Amino acid sequence: MRAVVLLLLEVTLACAGTHSLKYFFTAVSGDIDFPEFTIVGLVDEEHFIYFDSNMKKVVPKTEWMKQKEGADYWDTQSQLAAGTHQVFRNNIQVAKEKFNHSTGVHTFQLTYGCEWDDQTGATDGFRQEGYDGEDFMSLDLKEMRWISPVQQGFSTQNKWNNNRAYLEGRNITSALSALSAAWRKQVHPLGIIVFSLSVSPQVSLLQKSSSSPVSCHATGFYPSGVTVTWMRNGQEHHTDVDLSETLPNEDRTFQKTSTIRVTPIELKKNQYSCVVKHQGETIRKILTEKEIRTNRGDSVRSGIIVFAVVVLVVIGVAGYIVCQKKRGEDGQL
Repeated sequence: MRAVVLLLLEVTLACAGTHSLKYFFTAVSGDIDFPEFTIVGLVDEEHFIYFDSNMKKVVPKTEWMKQKEGADYWDTQSQLAAGTHQVFRNNIQVAKEKFNHSTGVHTFQLTYGCEWDDQTGATDGFRQEGYDGEDFMSLDLKEMRWISPVQQGFSTQNKWNNNRAYLEGRNITSALSALSAAWRKQVHPLGIIVFSLSVSPQVSLLQKSSSSPVSCHATGFYPSGVTVTWMRNGQEHHTDVDLSETLPNEDRTFQKTSTIRVTPIELKKNQYSCVVKHQGETIRKILTEKEIRTNRGDSVRSGIIVFAVVVLVVIGVAGYIVCQKKRGEDGQL
């Protein structure tokens, strides 16, 4: 079975350490105002991708998904989804024959996914098929065998259990192990395809004024593990340094800030730099006037504008006085 391969970017804010990934493939047959085939992806119960046979394309449902991949990626996934649509069109017809249904509205659904705890490394997964909202077939991962609760599924159950090559091809145990070992990999249960899930931080040096502390602000990164340190002449520096907690952004990425208090004299005599490390990547920002973002420039521009307005007012008043004086002189003649 061909499968849609999707990027996973995942974090749970309410339930730290425990995470889940779920996909729902649904085929519909009959006279109904609903797409014939849909795919829904959930990460920690959040809807992050969608496809249906009417619009014929896979689309991201979160901002971070939109930013992560370009048009070529989504075109490729849409083509894969179209192929999966054809497979499910056949699946629902086979199911209807098994249940002796020739008319009416019917549904066939595949649901699969996994759960893991990034703190303990514990993993679990599932793969289930349903027909008209009832269980039809499920995969027991511990025993590695298919189970059907209904008589109509017994023949398929026996066929798949006797075909070890087919059974091993649907084995997602290796996928669960990979997810436990490294979050940044997604092994698709039906395809063994891996994607990187890391988003690099954007790092900025911020300062309100020349006498204010300097903040090293890292934001937009995923996963949350990051270190922000200060260096003084190539050595770690901890004096007059404040480190904030890692905080979530609205798009489910993270941010972290470290602030250092350093005088202009110390800055001239020594080289200070902020070092951000995330998922094996190191970003270094050296404290220089060019590198530091500040609102001092805006203050100077505002001062210039105010001064210009004052000058114009003075000129206007002076002109008015001269004009009035001249009129008085003209009246005297």
